[in-house]
Amino acid sequence: MALRYHALSASSPLPIAGDEQWLRLTVASDEGLRLPRDWISLLLPLRGDLQLQGSDCQWLLRNGQGQLWCAGPISAQGAHGSLWLCLAGHPAAWAQHFGNARAMHEQLPWQHTTPRLLRRQLLRVARGLRDGQAPADEVLSTLLGDQQLAIAARLPRCRGRNRSHRRQTLLRLLHVRHLVRCHVDADDESDAAIDLAWLADRAHYSSGHLIRIHREVFGETPSEYLARLRSARAWRLVRETAMPVGEITQALGFESQSAFCRAFKHTFGMTATQARRSHAPSLQTSSNHDTATEATPCAA
Repeated sequence: MALRYHALSASSPLPIAGDEQWLRLTVASDEGLRLPRDWISLLLPLRGDLQLQGSDCQWLLRNGQGQLWCAGPISAQGAHGSLWLCLAGHPAAWAQHFGNARAMHEQLPWQHTTPRLLRRQLLRVARGLRDGQAPADEVLSTLLGDQQLAIAARLPRCRGRNRSHRRQTLLRLLHVRHLVRCHVDADDESDAAIDLAWLADRAHYSSGHLIRIHREVFGETPSEYLARLRSARAWRLVRETAMPVGEITQALGFESQSAFCRAFKHTFGMTATQARRSHAPSLQTSSNHDTATEATPCAA
């Protein structure tokens, strides 16, 4: 068995050098950790949010979401009063423990709302390991494998001489989409840091090549993906919060309030005021800057 419970503390942090055959499963509170570049990690906030920092961006993993990460070093820090779960280890340990599960051998990253059954099973396994009991490996393997299927289904659309090359292409594209998502979530008023040339450089492609392969795999260009996420967030902020339109304009990076209003009406066929009035009974009384996570995976 390649799975162990790990009590996270200042005296016993992750990782444990020189022990690549074990996956560590732990439930943490306010603690933070940093995982090395070559490790794979599954992170689930159980109460509160989890602040994450990668090599070129930072983002918030919200309660109810989950993330499988295999795109370089990552730091995680729980907020005060938070509770979160981490399953982490070297790829060899993941392959040993989950290699027979559907699609788990791909080890492709994802970030989206986590099924309640998976959350419950991981907690059940963590408690069992802590108490010295053998975990229900088959159930957990099946649930984790199910999370990989939608992502692995895009591999045949990727360019490459073999499956390994196609996987590398998909990993680069998923990283681009992750950077776009982080930008939309960050309330960044400047689009300069997320232009096409910057994204292409992060993916090690030319701008034209990135546009072509991103469209082939996901059916849209990176710019169209950015616009779609901004529109979806605009709709949520207008409909689900009492946030002033001027603040929404700044949060989404529009150059002016009039530009935002024109774009909103063009996209949704109604003004922001009309959309808000039609949903007035459920408006929150305080501002909410959340960007909901897609059902499709988007992290790498």
